[in-house]
Amino acid sequence: MEKQITTFLTFQENNAEEAMNFYIGLFDNSKVIELQRHASGGPAKEGSILIAKFELNGKQFICSDSFVKHQWTFSPAISMYVECSTEDELEKLFDNLSDNGNVYMPLDNYGFSKKFGWVGDKFGVTWQLNLQ
Repeated sequence: MEKQITTFLTFQENNAEEAMNFYIGLFDNSKVIELQRHASGGPAKEGSILIAKFELNGKQFICSDSFVKHQWTFSPAISMYVECSTEDELEKLFDNLSDNGNVYMPLDNYGFSKKFGWVGDKFGVTWQLNLQ
């Protein structure tokens, strides 16, 4: 049986749904596949995301709202790497993802690509954006 390796994003501020919808709005060919919420009476905030499966440009992701406050959060050591076909696409993603986030490497030619940028979005997820 062939199994897919899927990126799982754990959010600790009850903002998994907000982040998922933000990302879906940025990438073509993206949608929510499945959404399960925490019920009342459990350890998590009622209505928060137990598990959500979604696609970004046809690639599957999973996310959840963790009711356990971990000692860690997202780190730039692991990031989403996006190959952009056009400069307009690259700049749009860079602008939207860096809004209220952090710029680790501004858009530029660093010698390994025509144009590249690295940002951390407002949810703490990091994105490397590369012009093919």
